[in-house]
Amino acid sequence: MPVRSSPSPAVRSPLRQQPTYAALDLGTNNCRLLIARPAQHGFRVVDAFSRIVRLGEGLSASGRLCETAMERAVEALKICRNKMEHRGVTRARLITTEACRAAANGVDFVRRVGREADLDLEIVDQRTEASLAVTGCASLAAPDANAVIVFDIGGGSTEIVWLGGRERGRDPASRIREWASLPIGVVSVAERYGGIDVGRETFERMVADCSEILRPFAQKAAAAHRARGFHLLGTSGTVTTVAGVHLKLPRYDRRQVDGLWMREADIMRVIDELVAMDYAQRQANTCIGRDRADLVLAGCAIFEAIRRAFPSPMVRIADRGLREGILLRMMHEDRAWRRRQ
Repeated sequence: MPVRSSPSPAVRSPLRQQPTYAALDLGTNNCRLLIARPAQHGFRVVDAFSRIVRLGEGLSASGRLCETAMERAVEALKICRNKMEHRGVTRARLITTEACRAAANGVDFVRRVGREADLDLEIVDQRTEASLAVTGCASLAAPDANAVIVFDIGGGSTEIVWLGGRERGRDPASRIREWASLPIGVVSVAERYGGIDVGRETFERMVADCSEILRPFAQKAAAAHRARGFHLLGTSGTVTTVAGVHLKLPRYDRRQVDGLWMREADIMRVIDELVAMDYAQRQANTCIGRDRADLVLAGCAIFEAIRRAFPSPMVRIADRGLREGILLRMMHEDRAWRRRQ
């Protein structure tokens, strides 16, 4: 029986009475799983998994998911299925995003996952993806900010949201003033420009093209950066990598990155440093690594386009997003915290 994305229990275990939730995000580049149980101030993570699968490899050129990419994704999803069974997951939501939305064989791939990995993936629309990302990281917005631009740089698309001021008890998704799903991501931009030899000239062309795609949203949200307390809030591997390089971490550490405030000058310095690196140097950096060395500058170009459109002296870095948003939504629907009182 496939794991379902419905309110009914996903995997039953008579040995575990405490509800256990799973959120899975299969993106264009990564497969990520988070398993958690309700806790006093949100939830407690009991297991996690992340693997770069590059599901969208070659998609921009062919319009289809290729066989090797689908095989990588299915193998990662089988590991996720085993983890959910081992942890006694009682409810799950398993989503896939831009790669399956855009691919001509995206629905066929979802059916294949059901057969081979025994999981029921849900292809979510762009609005849902943006809303879940906001729900997952909005708690990091400054309490006194009347406007925040939240962005999630993915593998195949970038979700960007103008979030209004915080109100007590109000669902973050209800504060969305404008939103857009931009057809640019680290994989698609890197495939277009190349990710190995990227000098300053190529990088600036990337930024210019991303800025042009961003322009319609920037015009709609032009008033945001003039609001009191305005700042940017970024969630993605790109921004957490920039933060890790800034902190000179010997290895990536979520505890030091999630919630970090970065000044404009520090972000510019790190991006300049990354552009100046050659491919081997990017591979050797422990906060980038071999799997992301050809993608990080594409992500930085998207990040830079957003920063230029919405100038902000400070940017908050979030190592949280879609999966956390999924978990919080399910627990809220189940009134999980009320049951614990």
